[in-house]
Amino acid sequence: MSGQSLTDRITAAQHSVTGSAVSKTVCKATTHEIMGPKKKHLDYLIQCTNEMNVNIPQLADSLFERTTNSSWVVVFKSLITTHHLMVYGNERFIQYLASRNTLFNLSNFLDKSGLQGYDMSTFIRRYSRYLNEKAVSYRQVAFDFTKVKRGADGVMRTMNTEKLLKTVPIIQNQMDALLDFNVNSNELTNGVINAAFMLLFKDAIRLFAAYNEGIINLLEKYFDMKKNQCKEGLDIYKKFLTRMTRISEFLKVAEQVGIDRGDIPDLSQAPSSLLDALEQHLASLEGKKIKDSTAASRATTLSNAVSSLASTGLSLTKVDEREKQAALEEEQARLKALKEQRLKELAKKPHTSLTTAASPVSTSAGGIMTAPAIDIFSTPSSSNSTSKLPNDLLDLQQPTFHPSVHPMSTASQVASTWGGGLLKPTVASQNQNLPVAKLPPSKLVSDDLDSSLANLVGNLGIGNGTTKNDVNWSQPGEKKLTGGSNWQPKVAPTTAWNAATMAPPVMAYPATTPTGMIGYGIPPQMGSVPVMTQPTLIYSQPVMRPPNPFGPVSGAQIQFM
Repeated sequence: MSGQSLTDRITAAQHSVTGSAVSKTVCKATTHEIMGPKKKHLDYLIQCTNEMNVNIPQLADSLFERTTNSSWVVVFKSLITTHHLMVYGNERFIQYLASRNTLFNLSNFLDKSGLQGYDMSTFIRRYSRYLNEKAVSYRQVAFDFTKVKRGADGVMRTMNTEKLLKTVPIIQNQMDALLDFNVNSNELTNGVINAAFMLLFKDAIRLFAAYNEGIINLLEKYFDMKKNQCKEGLDIYKKFLTRMTRISEFLKVAEQVGIDRGDIPDLSQAPSSLLDALEQHLASLEGKKIKDSTAASRATTLSNAVSSLASTGLSLTKVDEREKQAALEEEQARLKALKEQRLKELAKKPHTSLTTAASPVSTSAGGIMTAPAIDIFSTPSSSNSTSKLPNDLLDLQQPTFHPSVHPMSTASQVASTWGGGLLKPTVASQNQNLPVAKLPPSKLVSDDLDSSLANLVGNLGIGNGTTKNDVNWSQPGEKKLTGGSNWQPKVAPTTAWNAATMAPPVMAYPATTPTGMIGYGIPPQMGSVPVMTQPTLIYSQPVMRPPNPFGPVSGAQIQFM
C-alpha cells in the first residue's frame, strides 16, 4: 500500500473546511504512505509549537487521535511525529505531555491486515512505551536528559549525592525503555521504522552521555558516602556496566544500516579493578574482613576509571556536536536556496519606474492620450499667470450668466470675474475690491453649467470617453416666464457676498420663482431689508435646477428679499 489513501484525502479536506491548519498538517504527516513523515510537515508543526497562539493540547490530541487508527502505518507515523516534536519542538510541548496522566495506550496494539502489520505492531508497542517513559522522566526531574548541559559544570556533574542517587535510576529506566526497542538490521525494512530508529539512535547517544556523566559524579563521591549510599551507588554502577554492553550492540546495528562511522561514538569501559575497589570499600563499611588496600591504590584505580569514562563522554559530545553542525549547514543551505529562488522571481518581474513622464492619462476616442504632469497645488506668481494653467481642470467656475440689457458697466466686470482663470481663496475685508482676471484665449466652459460639466467629463476621460446611458447631461430648453411689461416677480431674492467668497452659488428656486436677482458686495443689515447699492444682475433660471456641486465656501451669506 503506497500513496495517500482516499481516507487521508477526505480527512485533510475536512480539516481544510473546518479551518484547522494544525490538524490538517498532522493528518498529512501521518498518512498511509509507507514512508517517514515529510520534513515540510514536521517543520511546520515544530514552528507551531513555538507560536504562542497555537493550542498545544489540541496539537497533542490530534496526534493521540491518529494513534487510534487501525493501520500500523498511521499509528507508527503518529508516534514518530510526536517523538520529533518532543526532541526538536518547543519545550512546552513535552511539558504538556508530562502533565498528562496517560499518553499512548498501545500495549495491546495489533494490526491483523497482513504479515507486515504483525511485525510492525511489535515495534509500535515498544516505541510507545519509550515515549511514555520519556514523558514520565521529564515529569520527575523537570528537564529532558537529552538536552541538559554537559561537561565539568554540567547538570549531572554538579549534582549533590542525595539528588544524584535519585536521578540516575530515572535515566536507567528511560535507557532500558529505549534499548528494549531491540531491532536488528534485517528488521529495518521500510521508511517508517527507519525514521523511528534514527530518532532513537540520536536519543541513545545524548541520553547515554548524561548517564555517563552521572556515573562519573557518582564515582568521585563514592568513597565519601555513607554505607547506605555506597550500597545504592554500587548497584547503580553494576547496572551501568550492563547497559554499556547493550548500548554497544545498539550502535553496531546503526553501523550496519548505513549510519556513518564518524557519527557513532567509541565507548571505553572502566577497568574491572574499579568494581573490586568499590565492593571492598562497601565491605569495609559493613565491617567485613577484606584484603588490605592502600588509599593510593584506590585513588589510582578511581582516576583511571574516571579518565576512561571521560573519554567516552568526549566521544559522545563530538558526535552530538557533529550532528548539530550538520543540521546547521543544512539549514543554511536551505535558506540560501530560498534566497536564490526569491531573487530569480524578482528578476522575472518587469521593472516599473516610480515616476511617469506624462500624467495624468486620459482617453479620447478609444485611444490613450497623455498630458504633461501638472502641479495643481503650486502658487501662481501673479494673477495674470493663471491663464497659463490648463482650463479643463481649473476653469470649473460657475457658468457664465449673460445679464439682460443693462446700462451699468458692473455687468462687464461681473462677467469678467466669472470667466476668469484660477480662483484663489483669500482673506480680505468686505471693502476690498474683487480681482479681475484676464479671459483665457480659449475656454472650454460653455454658456451653461450642463454643457460645461459634459465637456469636463470628456476631458477627464470618465467612462473611456463616452457618457453613460443612465446620465443625462442635457436639460430641456428653458422657458422664460413673463407677465407682461409691468410684471414683477413675487419673490426677489438677493445674495450678499463676502469679498473672500469670490463666486456666488447657483440656487435651486421653487417652481413659482421664474427669475432671480443677485447683488454683489452688499453687506447684510440687521433688522432691515438690504439696500441695493450696486446694479443687479438678472439672469434666467430653470424651474428646478440641482444645486451647484462647486458651491461657495462657508463664508457666503444668503438673504432673501
